[in-house]
Amino acid sequence: MQLTAIKELNRDKLFLNWHLKMQLKKTIEENDTKYGRIFYLFIQALIILSLISFAIETLPNLNYNLKHFLSILETVVVIIFSVEYILRLYVADKKIKYIFSFFGIIDLLAIIPFYISGGIDLRSVRVFRLLRVFRAFKMLRYNKAIKRFKFALAMVKEELILFLVATSFLLFVASVGIYHFENPVQNEQFKSVFHCLWWSVVTLTSVGYGDSYPITVGGKIFTSFIVFISLGIVAIPTGLIASALTKTLGPNKCD
Repeated sequence: MQLTAIKELNRDKLFLNWHLKMQLKKTIEENDTKYGRIFYLFIQALIILSLISFAIETLPNLNYNLKHFLSILETVVVIIFSVEYILRLYVADKKIKYIFSFFGIIDLLAIIPFYISGGIDLRSVRVFRLLRVFRAFKMLRYNKAIKRFKFALAMVKEELILFLVATSFLLFVASVGIYHFENPVQNEQFKSVFHCLWWSVVTLTSVGYGDSYPITVGGKIFTSFIVFISLGIVAIPTGLIASALTKTLGPNKCD
């Protein structure tokens, strides 16, 4: 009789633990409940506050009190994000998959610089503090529009791959072409095909920095053709993604 009571008590404890875990999982991973929305807004606000703090730290001649306050704020933010990471790992159905997932890596990168550089006065280590900007990527987790964009990219994945291959080929052809036209008269600007790749990228993206440009008649004519082609290069992926996004706006497309 006593053994049966112990088994029932253990079963009740297991059920209670499972129920609490499911409630915690719903709060952390979903924002369609009261506590889920509170958690969502709290983390969003904390991310923004952290990024503002990071930007303020770069200002010159900060007084001691402000530096001290920012240091305390950074510690509090890291503690909260660390707890969030542990809780997400706890409620994850597949923990290894979460650790190596995109958002799992971003969550880790958002906190790891503090533990790497904290208390160590080494300039080579301080570079890891730059990884704090990855906290901005944590906002992607809570954005439904990102899910629609991800779905749209999946729809046109093959077309985009073909476009990237064609663009890479065109970049090489443009580099070879401008090299043959301009190298004899501008040996410093167009030293080799590899040096010409920068000109090709700038021209195909219609940026036109003006740091290198053709001066021969053949080079100018060749560049004109490349510029006209670049207009289509910008339009093709834009049209593909815009069309796919339009389809994702239908009911239940991204659910």
